[in-house]
Order: sequence, then C-alpha cells, then structure tokens
Amino acid sequence: MNLSGKTVVVTGASSGLGAAFSRALVKKGATVYGLARRTDLLEALQASLGNAFFPVACDVTVMQDVVAALGPLSQVDVLINNAGVGRFSPVDEQSSSDWAIQIDTNLTGVFNCTRRVVPIMKAQNKRTGFGGHIVNIASIAGHVGNANLSAYNATKFGLRGFSEATMKELRSHGIKVSCLCPGSVATGFGQKAGSRGATQPMQPEDIAATVIHVLEAHDNYLISEVVMRPLRPRG
Repeated sequence: MNLSGKTVVVTGASSGLGAAFSRALVKKGATVYGLARRTDLLEALQASLGNAFFPVACDVTVMQDVVAALGPLSQVDVLINNAGVGRFSPVDEQSSSDWAIQIDTNLTGVFNCTRRVVPIMKAQNKRTGFGGHIVNIASIAGHVGNANLSAYNATKFGLRGFSEATMKELRSHGIKVSCLCPGSVATGFGQKAGSRGATQPMQPEDIAATVIHVLEAHDNYLISEVVMRPLRPRG
C-alpha cells in the first residue's frame, strides 16, 4: 500500500507506540486520526505533526464513543488497534477492576473499533478491489505466559486468536489483518503496569518502522504475524 493520501486510525495515539506510529505515518503522507482519552497529549502531538494529524477524544471500551469518533469517516484505509493497558500482580491479589480494565481495553476496545471499520473497508473493496489493513498490537505476552501477568497474558493470547480468526474471515473481502507482538519497548507502559521490563528495550521508532513495512507490502502480500524482541534485553 502506498500510504500517501491514505486515511489511518490509530488508537492509544497520545503517547508511546501510538505517538510513534502517528509520526511515522504522517511522514509517509498519510492523514492520521489519533484516538485517545488524554486530549492534552493529543493536542500536543498535533502541534508537532500539523494538520495531517487529527486528535479525537475517545474511550475505545465504549462503543458509543467509537461510533462518535469514527462516524464522520467514510474512508478508513488502515486501523491500528494499539490502545492497551497492563496491571501486573499475583492472581490472588489482582482486583476485579484491574482484570476488567485489561479485558475491556485490550480485547473489547479492539472489537469495538474493528466492528466499526470493517463495513467501511468492505465497501472500499467493492469500489477499488482492496479494502484496507487492520493491524493489532499484541505482545510477546501473547506467546509466553509469565507469573503475575495472568490477566494481561489472557488478553494478548486472546488478541492473537481474534487476529487470526478475523484474518481468515476478512481476507476474501480484500482486508488484511496483521498481529504484531513486540517484547520490551522503551515507553512508559512497564512502569504503569508494575513491571521493570528489559534494561535494553527496543525503541518505539523501530516498532513503527516494522508497522510501516507491514503496511507498505504489495496488496496481495499479507504478513499475518510478526514477533519482535530486543537482541540483548539485559545487556
């Protein structure tokens, strides 16, 4: 896909990977609608990126928010389901609210946004022969279970299953679905989640470069899953 002039929706766009994706996509000539709850951070990002970035206040766990955010869009060439949260603790100490927010954000949020854009992409496929591309940001935690990550593991294993199922369902409609599974990345995620992570993590710009590579592949070339790890995570 030639990203110049394309319409892209990025969830969790206000910081970390979402902000890195937005920067890389704008640099490629795309118009990016960045969804997040923190409008102050979105507006700061717009000040940096200019008019090709549109900040959109949205809680992806609430379908009404998603409908309001994406309703004005008649074209969506790319959806990047990046919004995610982690709350790491022993299973017998994790609260019901921590469990719920991970399920709601990491799985229900992905469903809400996917459910909204698929009809748009199916219509695009009928007009042009290519519907679009959905990229789900999972995690290495979707491949390997770890102590104190039971809820987060459950959501990321689940997201991989959701991605594979929708990939098989939507490919005949000209819609690609890719699942990316990064290990430790230098963002504020680990600190918020209660994990120190790797001492030598990957950089957000490197993950963004991989996303661009996946998106720019030939229309008949589907990269369905990518796993990324730091080479020397502990030095």
